[in-house]
Amino acid sequence: MAGRRPGQEPYPRQHNVNWRGPVERQNADLPQRGRNRAINALGYPRRGAAQPGGNSRANDNPLPHGLREERYHGAGWYPNQGRRNQGRQANDGPRGQWNEQENEARRRRNENQDGGRGRRIHPCENLHFHQNPIPGGAQRQNPNEQPYQVRRIGYKFLESLLQKDPSEVVITLASSSGLKELLSQTSIKPSFLQLICQVLRRACSSRMDRQSVQQLLGMVKESNFLRICLPQYVADMMTEAVPTVRHQFPEHISNIISLLQDLVSIFPASSVQKISMLMSILPASINALRASGVDIADQIEKNLEKVQTLIQHLQEKRREGTLRADNYTLMQPQADGQEETYRTMTIYPTYNEVHRDEKPFLRPNIVSGRYDSTSIYLDTHFRLLREDFVRPLREGILELLQSFEDKGLRKRKFDDIRIYFDTRIITPLCSSSGIVYKVQFDTKPLKFVRWQNSRRLLYGSLVCMSKDNFETFLFATVSNRDNADLSQGIVQLCFNEQSQALLAEVQPSDSFLMVETTAYFEAYRHVLEGLQEIQEEDVPFQKYIVECDVFVKEPAYLAMGSTYDLAPLVEEPSPVGKERFLVSPDGLRRQGVNVLDPNQWPSMEALKLDESQMQALQLALTKELAIIQGPPGTGKTYVGLKIVQAFLTNELVWQRTVQKFPILVVCYTNHALDQFLEGIYTFQKSGIVRVGGRSNSETLKQFTLRELRKKCEFRRSLPTHLRRAYMNITTQMKQSEQELREGARHLECTAHGVLHERHLERYITTQHWDSLMNGLDDEWFCYKGSRNSMILEWLGLGVTAFSRNGAENPVAENAGGQQDGEEEQEGEEEEGDQLLQIPEEADLIQADRVIEEEEAARPQQRREDENSAVMELANMLLAMKLEKQGQGTAQPQQEAMEWEMQPAQRRKMKQKMRSELRKLNAMTEVEVRAIQDLWQLDLSSRWKLYRRWLQMYQGEIRRKILQHEQQYQGAAERLAELRLQEDLCILKEALVVGMTTTGAAKYRQILQKVEPRIVIVEEAAEVLEAHTITTLSKACQHLILIGDHQQLRPSANVYDLAKNFNLEMSLFERLVKVGLPFVRLNYQHRMRPEIAQLLTPHIYQELENHPSVLKYENIKGVLSNLFFVEHDFPEQEIQEGKSHQNPHEAQFVVELCKYFLCQDYLPSQITILTTYTGQLFCLRKLMPAKIFAGVKVHVVDKYQGEENDIILLSLVRSNKEERAGFLQISNRICVALSRAKGGLYCIGNMGMLGKVPLWSKIIHTLREKGHIGRSLLLCCQNHPDTRTLVSKGADFCKVPEGGCSRPCEFRLSCGHVCTRACHPYDLEHKEFQCMKPCQKVLCKDGHRCPQLCFEDCGQCMVKVLKTISKCGHQQMVPCSTPESEFCCQEPCQKYLKCGHRCSMSCGKECSVQCLEMVMVTLKCGHNQQVKCWITVEMKHGMPVKCKTKCPIPLDCGHACPGSCHTCFEGRFHEHCKSPCKRLLICSHKCQQPCTRECPPCQQACQNHCIHSRCKKKCGEMCIPCVEPCEWRCQHYQCTELCCEPCNRPRCDVPCTKLLRCGHPCIGLCGEPCPKKCRICHHDEITQIFFGFEDEPDARFVELEDCGHIFEAKGLDRYMDEDEDEIVIKLKVCPSCQTAIRKNLRYGTIVKRRLEEIERVKERIQGPVSEIETSRHRLQGVLEGKGVLRRNLSIKYLMLEEKLTHPDLSTKSIGLLENLIGFYGRLGELMSSLNKLDVKEKEGLRRRLAEIQEWLDKPRLSFTGQELSDLQNEIQRLTYLVSLLARCKTAPAKMNASISGEIATLRQILEGTKKFTEEDEKVVKMKMEQLKAILPESGLGISEEERVQIVSAFGYPQGHWFKCPNGHIYVIGDCGGAMERSNCPECKAVIGGANHTLERSNQLAPEMDGATHAAWSETANNMLNFEELRRLI
Repeated sequence: MAGRRPGQEPYPRQHNVNWRGPVERQNADLPQRGRNRAINALGYPRRGAAQPGGNSRANDNPLPHGLREERYHGAGWYPNQGRRNQGRQANDGPRGQWNEQENEARRRRNENQDGGRGRRIHPCENLHFHQNPIPGGAQRQNPNEQPYQVRRIGYKFLESLLQKDPSEVVITLASSSGLKELLSQTSIKPSFLQLICQVLRRACSSRMDRQSVQQLLGMVKESNFLRICLPQYVADMMTEAVPTVRHQFPEHISNIISLLQDLVSIFPASSVQKISMLMSILPASINALRASGVDIADQIEKNLEKVQTLIQHLQEKRREGTLRADNYTLMQPQADGQEETYRTMTIYPTYNEVHRDEKPFLRPNIVSGRYDSTSIYLDTHFRLLREDFVRPLREGILELLQSFEDKGLRKRKFDDIRIYFDTRIITPLCSSSGIVYKVQFDTKPLKFVRWQNSRRLLYGSLVCMSKDNFETFLFATVSNRDNADLSQGIVQLCFNEQSQALLAEVQPSDSFLMVETTAYFEAYRHVLEGLQEIQEEDVPFQKYIVECDVFVKEPAYLAMGSTYDLAPLVEEPSPVGKERFLVSPDGLRRQGVNVLDPNQWPSMEALKLDESQMQALQLALTKELAIIQGPPGTGKTYVGLKIVQAFLTNELVWQRTVQKFPILVVCYTNHALDQFLEGIYTFQKSGIVRVGGRSNSETLKQFTLRELRKKCEFRRSLPTHLRRAYMNITTQMKQSEQELREGARHLECTAHGVLHERHLERYITTQHWDSLMNGLDDEWFCYKGSRNSMILEWLGLGVTAFSRNGAENPVAENAGGQQDGEEEQEGEEEEGDQLLQIPEEADLIQADRVIEEEEAARPQQRREDENSAVMELANMLLAMKLEKQGQGTAQPQQEAMEWEMQPAQRRKMKQKMRSELRKLNAMTEVEVRAIQDLWQLDLSSRWKLYRRWLQMYQGEIRRKILQHEQQYQGAAERLAELRLQEDLCILKEALVVGMTTTGAAKYRQILQKVEPRIVIVEEAAEVLEAHTITTLSKACQHLILIGDHQQLRPSANVYDLAKNFNLEMSLFERLVKVGLPFVRLNYQHRMRPEIAQLLTPHIYQELENHPSVLKYENIKGVLSNLFFVEHDFPEQEIQEGKSHQNPHEAQFVVELCKYFLCQDYLPSQITILTTYTGQLFCLRKLMPAKIFAGVKVHVVDKYQGEENDIILLSLVRSNKEERAGFLQISNRICVALSRAKGGLYCIGNMGMLGKVPLWSKIIHTLREKGHIGRSLLLCCQNHPDTRTLVSKGADFCKVPEGGCSRPCEFRLSCGHVCTRACHPYDLEHKEFQCMKPCQKVLCKDGHRCPQLCFEDCGQCMVKVLKTISKCGHQQMVPCSTPESEFCCQEPCQKYLKCGHRCSMSCGKECSVQCLEMVMVTLKCGHNQQVKCWITVEMKHGMPVKCKTKCPIPLDCGHACPGSCHTCFEGRFHEHCKSPCKRLLICSHKCQQPCTRECPPCQQACQNHCIHSRCKKKCGEMCIPCVEPCEWRCQHYQCTELCCEPCNRPRCDVPCTKLLRCGHPCIGLCGEPCPKKCRICHHDEITQIFFGFEDEPDARFVELEDCGHIFEAKGLDRYMDEDEDEIVIKLKVCPSCQTAIRKNLRYGTIVKRRLEEIERVKERIQGPVSEIETSRHRLQGVLEGKGVLRRNLSIKYLMLEEKLTHPDLSTKSIGLLENLIGFYGRLGELMSSLNKLDVKEKEGLRRRLAEIQEWLDKPRLSFTGQELSDLQNEIQRLTYLVSLLARCKTAPAKMNASISGEIATLRQILEGTKKFTEEDEKVVKMKMEQLKAILPESGLGISEEERVQIVSAFGYPQGHWFKCPNGHIYVIGDCGGAMERSNCPECKAVIGGANHTLERSNQLAPEMDGATHAAWSETANNMLNFEELRRLI
């Protein structure tokens, strides 16, 4: 327990407590509760005790300091310690952040007082953002505490690191707190230093942990180790005399040079100076060693020369001024004249590329032969891929630079880039991936953009920002995309490392031009980095990929003799691993097949494969590089799953090592990956890991990395160094985020409106401040206690600008401009939720780009909270806001102006403010110095000056938070690396890893570590070759490519590169073209033959139909299963992007879809495809969800691999220029025409498309078969001869119900005729509802049915008069109801047994329970009316709550508000509910019920100043305002803080202002002008109150709290008098008694009174130190109450939680102490029930429950009455338990006399009346008499005697027994009976034999409390012992 020594007893609370605890009742002979506590024998701090330097949970290590050599607090042992060790960054107290600035402010304030008026810095303006202290004490440190000592790193520990993986070494060291201390030493032994260098070299060799390496080397760079120890060590080499030592130096020099190489590479700017001394010594030492005969290897000299060259290069760059910041790189610079290789090229565009249009060196992808070398192969693909994303950006920026002078630049469209104007970097934000920035751009030129469907600013897109015409630029990628934010011009960007260094100088007011390239840069970046990192010798399958050898070998693992078990491929899918046998055609059972021997393979029928699929399977299993081409519908995925199943079943064939290597499956899209992995799941239920975008599969959710990381077993199995590092880093991130968030909010607020001048005061010169504050002398402006902002008046946005009638409006400029924020957005034609939900293109692309694990976890609630916090801060900082966003208090002036401004004026003002805030030009320092009077400036110059002040304000905030940004970013990058290590652990345990190409690119480093032996690439023909290559590791032994290059191909950004450099050719297609063996699947299982004819031979030379496709039924409602509708209606171009739409086609396709739905096809059987995304939105507007729900609508490109029964295809393109766009690409045509199984219906401009050769051939085939025309011929199913031609959407009105235009004329079962037109669905009309009136006759009386025809008629419900035979009454009864079944409603005339008349109706059975009210006498003696039936139940013990008002007056004198029942018959009384109404010190009336001591006031605090309002409860202590005091006039100014008494006199100079009526003000200078006028309100003003009101020169003061006006001298005298009065309270208005708080004139008096009140509050609240002491004491008391924990665990936890509450007061401490005491007594009583007879327990439990129920009631404190009642009742039950325990243990000693005494006692103790002092005296006396007669043990001896006897024998529990007659005896030794004897008292047999007790004997628990014998089965299995049970 904090604050107490182990074993220290809690001392009772003495003051203010009226609880009579156990101490007062010691004579009641109750066993006292033991206060046993585990004593720490060594004296070390116990777990849970508060330790210096850490929180109460920090020390989990039971060993003291010094007993363990290695342990790192950074791994989470001391979560708050990290900040304390970062120099002096953390402060020692909760207000530590303010100390420095407060001192500075006070120093300047003192200077001002000494030397006249000067400038001073306000404490709030030094831009440190105050945070609440971090729980756990990170910011609060006791000066008496000893600082935490970091665990030192020892020699053995470093030696152990040398045996570990480099990744583990670097992560361990980077998260170690001891390393910094080690490196800070100025003297290290040579052997230890050598070991350190060895370990550092090993750590730096890790290639996956770049940020940890950077963190580690950062510590080395700034250490004494590098600055002192290493130079000293190297210098000492020259003088070393021992030869053996000298000959070891070369190895250590090599380690040092390696370390220097890494340092210079990672910190090129900052490390050169740090290593200069070492670099100057190294050559001399090497020369000296060589001269002494030591062999120095050439490699060492070469490496040293490299470092020297690198340093010279960097020094030159520094002299040129181009080396400004550290940019991480491990690559060496190229020597002069050396050609730049792809390995040293920067991925991002360079300055020369952007400005000089340098054409890069490119080689085409070789598609018809071999490459000269692997180096050229990698170089070619790197350059082509880089150029693919760089060229659009480069050419777009060049075009933009040439167009800057164009006036229409904002409206101009660029082909290669998208432009965003006036872009501002607003504020940094913290995300899981690091620092991102909220960026805002101008949305005016983008009003037409529909962000949901736009490809703009998608996740991962690259943007380039510049503010100087791209002389300098920043690169960033989109990190988070939100459509709502984008519509407001807001996006989140993540800047690259080079750009992050430049962000320090960027201000929120800087305006950038931002250009976006359309490429998905993140995928490019990962692949390009992978190409640079991969070593030429590590590229697998070079023989085929580079050299194009067409002779493919079998896999290396497939040695002759290896056999495959192919049985699972024959059987139905089931879990892998069960033994199976394969039945061959000849009936023989074989367990294995040699796959290299074709004769041993089972038949294709057995494997359920066609001929080509069989060939594909054989190729895949027998060749190390297998290519399988699968035309549409041929079963690519089916074959792929067979291949995977074969591999998994025969894992031992290819998995021959201890380390396991998973199969890697790579797919281009998320959908394809889900499909493939779900197929694998059918036969492999575990060992799958999915890495990719968001999965829609519930089955696969459990296999995503995110879900697998959450599993407990995974967390437990993580290596210790990862867990430690994770805790360390996340703690750092949380601390940095707290600091960063406050600053970011301040920055963001500056964009929401105009800052109040008080926040800009420190940036304004003294002269200009005086000019600003005193320059306005206007009759329309009332400076009400500084509530209004002067800067708004100065900027033309204040009261004076809008309250003059007919005055010129200064914000009328730009009045004709667009009114931002005031116009309503045009809605869509229909509500979005009523239309069919079609996946938006942006969402689809986003889903493929974002790896699921990267998704921004920013729930809506958190986002709303953040916005709310910004708005709340804006309310405090801003004088006027642009919009009323969020909730909060509006600015006083803004609120006051609302009624004066018309909406048009408000719009103009907001527009003016917005346009001025977005302007860039600000005043220079020279211009500022030239200004004398701010009010003489024109409005434009005023805004320029304001923008200068604003930029200074923003700049200071930016500088303050920059360090936290860098800390957070570094920690986030290290965390990302740790997560990769976690993922590596998961992937190494997998059997199958499924990745999208994006996921594979991102995880390329992990894949190199996982080393999958088998890689299967699905959709391989859609993947760029570079993507495929970076997926492969050098360990890959088997590559299977599955795809179809004649469908979709890889998409390249640049058309020139795609066509002329063959970039769009996949590895799959290239290998096919160079002649590598492949298998084409030849049997299509999807399309009916007439649809397949469109592909063969136009696209595929051979494609045969499987017999299954010949069995399809014809499509209903049309004459043809395949038809192309021709038209020439023009397309429409989408304004945004390059997409198109065709409303004519959209309408036709939608109507055709509706027509097919009428043919009874399910919505899921129909898919609408379109070739352009623009058409999707057009279709959506025409498709209400209630009709089309379930119909799929997709773009062709997103539907590859899918199929459906009916495909409706809209080709969109139709234009005079005959531009077909990508409809001329054969691959897309192939996909579009091959999705349908049964029916394909296409609409397009076939005349235009016929100009494309492939389309021409297809159209020719269509015309030959009659499957093309201007109109589609519909055929009615009901009237086959009726046919309808449709060529446009409107034509479908001829077939409104899907049949024809004839009426249906079907005679319904009801006899009516169907009213609909001919319809092919519901032919039997089972679902049709006839809406005509029914009119059926329901009964013999001729009543007709009133329902509609389709509704159930039911029975006749017309009411008729009938006589009820049972009783003879006449009743109105429904016609169809027999009178015998009707329940008569007349009142019943019968009498019940009790004599009362039955209350039921005549037709119902008489009630069993009589409801008549009767008077009864209750147990308590009161009479009460109850229902008659209750009197019967009362005889059987039913309790009745007595409602008689409690007659007993409470101790306070008021009548008790409770009843006899609620007061438990006077034992516990209700709270007094009489209102207190006493006047509290805060001037409020006490709202609590009557009590001796009023609790702190619970109303909202009324204290406020002009700066802010206290938001606490009135009874809580207010936080003093530390803003500067605003009481100033032209004569005097207060220079104190707002909370301090003012240091200026009252100004009695008359006010010179004019009121609105035109008469002089009657107030005083600097005070708020009274609303009344001496002339206009003469009688009211001159009414005598103080005596001077009627004097002509009288001056008046208006009290701001109530508005009353008083003569100034009289009010001054009133306020100044009674300074020495005893009562502490605020002065009140002499008229209305309202407390005076606001008037600055009396501020000193008010502040002194408030200070006195605060002191009183502090005393009521209690001293903090005393409260903390009491808290710790009570925690110790509670911890010791084990009985309470066991018997009332919920109450124990409740008390434990309340004791941790931060806002405890003296009163709440007293309440908790009493609760602990009372609940403790209850727990003890509950525990004592075990001593009682079973039949007695129930009654006692009920009484204890009553006490607990009353104790649980909410209360602020216990009244004296409550304490007395509780103590009396608990004491009564204590006596009763003691009495009943004695009665149980000594029944034999009962006689009539004793029984009579016991009955008397029980009558008192079990009674329901209050337990009085007289009762207690009687009970105590009789208990004393019974004490000797009935000892509580039942042994006939006293309790003291029993204890003495047991102690004397000294046996443990379980050795005491009794004979059949109850006589006690003891068995020694083990406690087991070994011999028989006779009882000395009664001669009965006692003892036993062979450790078995005689049956008639039994254990005597009354002697020692044993629950079982010492030798017994229970004792021997040990499970019932509490200590061992806890251990087990």
